[in-house]
Amino acid sequence: MFVLGVLISIFLLITGNCSRVSWENIYGNLHNRLNEVDGADYKPHIIFILADDQGYRDVGYHGSEIKTPTLDKLASEGVKLENYYVQPICSPSRSQFMTGRYQIHTGLQHSIIRPTQPNCLPLDNVTLPQKLKDAGYSTHMVGKWHLGFYRRECLPTQRGFDTFFGSLLGSGDYYSHYKCESPGNCGYDLHEGEAAAWDQDHGLYSTLMYTQKATDILASHDPRRPLFLYLAYQAVHLPLQVPAHYLDGYHSIANPYRRKYAAMVSCLDEAVRNLTLALRRYGYYDNSVLIYSTDNGGQPVAGGSNWPLRGGKGTYWEGGVRAVGFVHSPLLVKKRRRCRGLVHITDWYPTLVTLAGGSLEEELDLDGYDVWEAISEGRPSPRQDILHNIDPVYVKSRAGSWEAGLGVWDTSVQAALRVGRWKLLTGVPGHGDWVPPQTFSTLPLVGRWQQERVHWDRGKSVWLFDLAADPYERVDLSFHYPRVVKRLLLKLAQYNRTAVPVRYPARDSRSNPQLRGGVWGPWYEEQGEQEKNLLPRYVEDRLKKKQKKDRFRGRSRH
Repeated sequence: MFVLGVLISIFLLITGNCSRVSWENIYGNLHNRLNEVDGADYKPHIIFILADDQGYRDVGYHGSEIKTPTLDKLASEGVKLENYYVQPICSPSRSQFMTGRYQIHTGLQHSIIRPTQPNCLPLDNVTLPQKLKDAGYSTHMVGKWHLGFYRRECLPTQRGFDTFFGSLLGSGDYYSHYKCESPGNCGYDLHEGEAAAWDQDHGLYSTLMYTQKATDILASHDPRRPLFLYLAYQAVHLPLQVPAHYLDGYHSIANPYRRKYAAMVSCLDEAVRNLTLALRRYGYYDNSVLIYSTDNGGQPVAGGSNWPLRGGKGTYWEGGVRAVGFVHSPLLVKKRRRCRGLVHITDWYPTLVTLAGGSLEEELDLDGYDVWEAISEGRPSPRQDILHNIDPVYVKSRAGSWEAGLGVWDTSVQAALRVGRWKLLTGVPGHGDWVPPQTFSTLPLVGRWQQERVHWDRGKSVWLFDLAADPYERVDLSFHYPRVVKRLLLKLAQYNRTAVPVRYPARDSRSNPQLRGGVWGPWYEEQGEQEKNLLPRYVEDRLKKKQKKDRFRGRSRH
C-alpha cells in the first residue's frame, strides 16, 4: 500500500488541477494496475500446522509442566483460540478441514478411514488446496494424510497439492516409517508425490524430517508468490518414540508414558521454532498467517492430558473435541489477546479461501464460517452452533429410545451438538473421565482415576450442559431444562435430515502392501472400477432394521 500511495502522489503532481478524473477513479485505476504488476504480494502466505493427539492441557499457556516456549510465544503474540473445536479422532478432523463440511455431509461420520478400506475423502468434494490453487497459490503438503488412498485419485497430489511428502496412513514407526495393520499386512509408508520415498529416507525421526522438508520448500519457493503450506505432523500420536536427548528435561515425571509424551511435545515445539525461523530467513514472515491446531484431544493412557476437561480422544466430551489452537500473524489487526468466540475446524476453509482472495460458490454447501474478523479484529463470531457429529453406526445406548428423546430423536444414537452455551449429547459419548495431573505421578495406569472416574452408562442416554457456567461438564442439566433438551433434539433431527449415507466399507484383501512391493498405496488399478459395497453388509442390515423400527414407532405415535 505504501507503493500505491507513492504512485498516487506522483500522479496527482503530474496532473495538477487540470485533471477532471475523480479520486475514486485514480485510486481504482492505479490499484488495478498495481495488482496486474505485482498482485501476488497482496495474498498472504498461509502456513497451517496440525499436531496429532496433543491434549488440551499439553501446552505451556494452559498450565502444563511440558515446556513449549515456542508455542507459548507465538500464541501470546497472536490470538489464542479459547473456544475452538475439532473432531474427536483423526480422519474426521482432517476431512472437515479439507472440505469445510461436517462429516454427515461427506459420509465419513463413522470412525476413521482405515488403510485396508476402499474409501477416501469423496472425490466430488472440492478441497481447500484446490480452491487456493484457483486463487493463484502454490500448494504443498508435508506429513500425515489419513484421508484414504485406495485409488490414485484419492492421493494428496490429486486433491489439490502441487507436492506431497509424508505418510498416507494414520500412524506408523517414527524412524522406519513402517506400519503393520495386522499380522502379515505390513508395509512402508513414506511417500514423495505418488511414489515411495526410498531415496529420501535416512531413518530420521519424522518430526525432524518433516520440518526439514518444509524448510526446503520455503527455501526453494519465491516468497513473492503466495504459498499454502500444510504441515501435518505425526507427533504426538502413538507409538511413543522420541530422540533420547529430549527426555533430559523430564526425569522428574515418574510415569514413563507421560515422560516420553512430554519429550515428544518438546521436540514438536522445537520443530515449530525452526519453521518460524525459516519463515523469517526466507522472506515470508511479514506477509504470513500461521495457524496452529490439534486434530483431537489427548489420550491419557498414552500420556496426554486434557485436564480440567472431561474425557479424551475418541469421545464427544470436551476433552475429546476442544482443541489447542492459535493464529500468529503480523497481519492481525488486534494481537496479544484471546478469542472466545466459537470457532470450528470447518471454518478454516471459507476463512482461508476468502483471505486468499478466492471465491466461495454456493454449490460448495459449506458448514464453515468465515471467522477472520472474529479472530483478527475481535468481532463476534458468526458461528453460533456446532454439530459435533451424528453416527448412526456406532454402538447404540441400551438406555436410549424415542421416548427418552421426547418423541423427536432416538437417543440410542451417538450424537453431540453445541448451540450457544448449551451442549447436548445422546447415545454413548465415550468414557467421561476427568484425569487430573497427579494421575501421571505414579507408574501404574490401573486405578489411576481415583475419585474422578465416572460410570457414564447408568441408564442414561441424554446429557445437557451449560458450558458457559460449567465448561468441565460436571453438572448434567437434562432433567432441569426439558424444553432446552427438546429444542436441541429437534436441531439434531433437522441436521440428520441433511445427512448422506455412511461410507464405511469392509476390508479389501487387495490392500495388502505385500502385493505391491511392500509399500502402502493405491490398489484399485482401473479408473473406472466401481466403488461397490461402500457400506458393509452388517452396517446396511443394522440401518435397515433401525429405519424399519423408526417407521413403526412413528406410526405408533400418531
